[in-house]
Amino acid sequence: MRAVQVTEFGGPEVLTPVELPDPVPGAGEVLIEVDRIGVNYADTHQAENSYLAPSKLPLVPGGEVTGRTPDGKRVVALLNGAGYAERAVANAGGLFEIPEGVDDLTALSFIVQGATAWLLLRKSAHLEAGESVVVHAAAGGVGSIAVQLAKVWGAGRVIATASSEEKRELALELGADVAIDSRSEDMTAALREANGGKRVDIVLDMTGGKTTDQSIAALAPFGRLAFYGMASRELPKEIDLRNLLGHSSTVAGMWLPHALSLPGNVYGRAMTELFELAVAGKIRAVAGGEYGLSEARKAHEALRSRGTVGKLLLDPSR
Repeated sequence: MRAVQVTEFGGPEVLTPVELPDPVPGAGEVLIEVDRIGVNYADTHQAENSYLAPSKLPLVPGGEVTGRTPDGKRVVALLNGAGYAERAVANAGGLFEIPEGVDDLTALSFIVQGATAWLLLRKSAHLEAGESVVVHAAAGGVGSIAVQLAKVWGAGRVIATASSEEKRELALELGADVAIDSRSEDMTAALREANGGKRVDIVLDMTGGKTTDQSIAALAPFGRLAFYGMASRELPKEIDLRNLLGHSSTVAGMWLPHALSLPGNVYGRAMTELFELAVAGKIRAVAGGEYGLSEARKAHEALRSRGTVGKLLLDPSR
């Protein structure tokens, strides 16, 4: 089968199209004939071995696919890697049947990025009606869904940040009340101004570095920052427990795989609700571009350039 493999760690240049044997499902696993592959920012970290879970060479990246099971069901699957291929193996517990009326783009937007947005707002930040919500990278895969969910769930004011006028217009179209430049030198002041001079209640942040530090400084008493990535590859410098105590602030980290072990089928609940909202027309996926499997390097280059919006896909047929 055709696949993309990494044999040395690095940037997009290490993604190499290869021919590999078909995967063989083990106990409790299902073979999937892949229709589309989702590309996530975490894939870029996996390729350079900077992800939370260490990578081992050689590897086939990719954590999500849509496709058909041997019994003909159309599914979206969360994988333990090896998704950049024509066929993939998934644990049966990571399969979700795709409802009628939901396309591959939407299903793949939900399985990682939509579930992340759902968990950030529900479990990490505990959004309450009327609260202000800041969504950094609001035109991206997680951000574009988080903006919509926050509005659906009754946020009082949704403040989007993005790096271009086009992205900010998209965030407003998705329901944000205001959109500001993510390159603002003083993000603390920019967020407070966007919130009518008041401090903000919730920040969803996957940037890291100065953006995180200045966002924490913008939090209201009992405000929460949910941290789920570090696209800048820069660590925040100003997180200090004394400052959190002094301002009654909360900083919550969130790594999606942990949700799979939560009791009560939390991941399944997230997927069910996201699908229901999509079918009802209350939230939608944003297309970020589709590449052939052989063009995986271009997809990673686009993602790392921070110039993309929404969800990027790979087509394994080309």
